[in-house]
Amino acid sequence: MNNSTLVTEFLLEVFAESCELRILLSVLFLLVYLGSLFGNLIIIIVTTVDQTLNTPMYFFLRNLSIVDMCYVSVTVPNACFNSLTGQRNISVTGCAAQIFFVFFCACVEMFFLTIMAQDRYVAICKPLLYPVIMNHQFCVQMTLASLHSSLIIASVHTFKTFQLSFCHSNVVPQFFCDIPSLLKLSCSDTFNNKLLMLISAIIIGCSCFTFIAVSYFRILSTVLKVPVKGERGKAFSTCVPHIVVVSVFLSSSTYVYLRPPVPTLEVVKEMALSVSYTIVPPFLNPIIYSLRNRQIKEAVKKVILRISLVFEYKRNEYLLEFSRVRKLKK
Repeated sequence: MNNSTLVTEFLLEVFAESCELRILLSVLFLLVYLGSLFGNLIIIIVTTVDQTLNTPMYFFLRNLSIVDMCYVSVTVPNACFNSLTGQRNISVTGCAAQIFFVFFCACVEMFFLTIMAQDRYVAICKPLLYPVIMNHQFCVQMTLASLHSSLIIASVHTFKTFQLSFCHSNVVPQFFCDIPSLLKLSCSDTFNNKLLMLISAIIIGCSCFTFIAVSYFRILSTVLKVPVKGERGKAFSTCVPHIVVVSVFLSSSTYVYLRPPVPTLEVVKEMALSVSYTIVPPFLNPIIYSLRNRQIKEAVKKVILRISLVFEYKRNEYLLEFSRVRKLKK
């Protein structure tokens, strides 16, 4: 049984048993998915086109939006397709790919959120040193380090998971393949896998959370010393959304991956918990970073104006060409 997989494919759960509710939830998640893509795409475009947003904060926000688009695309389209068509099967290779990309995107997102907390700390607490500390070289190096670290971590977890034997059942109690659900199906000893997840959570989750918490504690201490209320509000409006995203992401993912096995836990509750760390953060990020950010709003207006001017120019050019052709025919 060692190092062998008897199951040739897995069966994923659908959103609900009844057809009407399944269609309703699928449409809802598709709308959330499209909203996530649209919102993150807007952030990517405006932070790339507008030169005034060429700062470390928006550099990492753009990268976070790219990761969020990939993150939400790994699970939602396939889950909605399965729920609408009733086709639940996924190959072992497809399941392994899904686990790898979910873990990879989650790790990168965690690292980026931590770096963004560092960015806010330096910007608020050490504004004079901001250009020196958060220079372009540092930003690129931290991005590459986050990607490489996440690639190694995701590869190790995926490899260790599919070294197990799956012979009890092939029904995954989840709408996508994740490690906790597969460990329940294994007939091998999963102690090493659980230990690896615990070590990863301590090294990545706890260290990132501690770093973020310390950064925001220092930010809070600095902001409270500022006599101008407007400046306090500006600092809080920048940091509070970041704290909300980090809290939702960390609390839900930590609970799912580190909680002790509960046989009686309903599948619906399992899926709801997974939604809170796979779908909610990519949907919330563009909302809280754009609706509460004056620079993003102004950049969006500039991009829309620029696009409208280009269309107007092309339309006038077409009309002039059309009138010239008509005159030649006459």
